[in-house]
Amino acid sequence: MDSLARQQQRTGQLYDPRDAQLQAAQAANQRWLQRYNACPLVADEERLALLREGLAKVGAGSFVRAPFHCDYGHNIRLGAGVFINFNVVILDVAPVSIGDLTQIGPGAQLLTADHPRDARQRADGLERGLPISVGRNVWIGAGALVLPGVTIGDDAVVGAGSVVTRDVPAGCTVVGNPARLVSGPG
Repeated sequence: MDSLARQQQRTGQLYDPRDAQLQAAQAANQRWLQRYNACPLVADEERLALLREGLAKVGAGSFVRAPFHCDYGHNIRLGAGVFINFNVVILDVAPVSIGDLTQIGPGAQLLTADHPRDARQRADGLERGLPISVGRNVWIGAGALVLPGVTIGDDAVVGAGSVVTRDVPAGCTVVGNPARLVSGPG
């Protein structure tokens, strides 16, 4: 049976991340990450099988270069042919889906974790998560940040170092901090 905090986390409500069940899930994920990040840097079936142990879904031909960092792993779904470069961080307290053929540059961060704006709630250590959805054939440049609740449409481009604070329409390119539209579809 899921703890109250786990139920609250799953439904996007404020929850206490110090909950024993959530802490145990993170500890298990850290053990898996140690194994994954120590694996030789080759794209083979053994590495793919290990990746599938830790993530919710991994499509055929996907490759995640170590080191890779995430909170839980079980909230991350990768389509087929996804490439994630070195030092990518995915804070997956909420679901993160990444579509087929998407490429994510080194040092990018997808951050579902969000904190209350109310100072008392923050002082109580509460947080919540908002899902991130990345479409098919997206390119997210090196060092980009994708913030909680953002959806990036198919065939979009996020420039290196950009901070994506709102949804990116399909086929569009965004750059900057905050990320702004520089070209439309096509």
